[in-house]
Amino acid sequence: MNRHESTVAIVTGGARGMGAAHVRRLTTEGARVVIADLLDGDGSALAAEIGAAALFVHHDVSSAPSWAEVVGVAEQEFGPVNALVNNAGIVAFDGITTTTEEGYRSITEVNQTGVFLGMSAVLEPMRRQGRGSIVNISSTAGMVGYTHGFAYVASKWAVRGMTKAAALELGPLGIRVNSVHPGTIRTPMTAGYDGAVADAVVAKIPVQRLGHADEVAALVAYLLSDEAGFTTGTEHVIDGGVTAGDFRL
Repeated sequence: MNRHESTVAIVTGGARGMGAAHVRRLTTEGARVVIADLLDGDGSALAAEIGAAALFVHHDVSSAPSWAEVVGVAEQEFGPVNALVNNAGIVAFDGITTTTEEGYRSITEVNQTGVFLGMSAVLEPMRRQGRGSIVNISSTAGMVGYTHGFAYVASKWAVRGMTKAAALELGPLGIRVNSVHPGTIRTPMTAGYDGAVADAVVAKIPVQRLGHADEVAALVAYLLSDEAGFTTGTEHVIDGGVTAGDFRL
């Protein structure tokens, strides 16, 4: 399937985990993708694995100059950017009673400011083309509150809100903006979820398993495609049913 043969995309945090799954899915469907990440080794290896359809660029999502560089490289190598996956994110498990100002700001700089800077950076090339699609990766922590991860929850709710505000403003320009809210997905970040820990997590998931990165990537690829042309400003939850009822993680 080559529904993305005219797509030039940037995927942040694209070197491994869910980000790498997005990159693989999009390139399989014909897209050309810039892998933007701080993980030079993993990013370069993934680009080499994929070949000419992917390029790795060292990137700090919290830096506006870094964003300008990534967009410039994408345009020079592949053409104007018309798709963005704001996937990069970090997590900490402190509650409000233990979160420090420094810790709070470090989370929001990546998870919230990074998303803002990313949308801002691709706005002009998308405006020139009269089309574009942005997918902001939030979390189930952007749908409900958790007793752990105070700063993380705050940042992911912000992503959900920014998505809706941007969709309203950018819709007349032909630019769609949606958010995706994964639950617990099997990635390097959750590699420690084995044995009793994994059992405890799975017990709270109605479908009785962890999610797969490929499942999230399939949703992202759809939202970036023309098949989702009437979909904007919406949140798409992929969590095995955790937020459907009275579940507490």
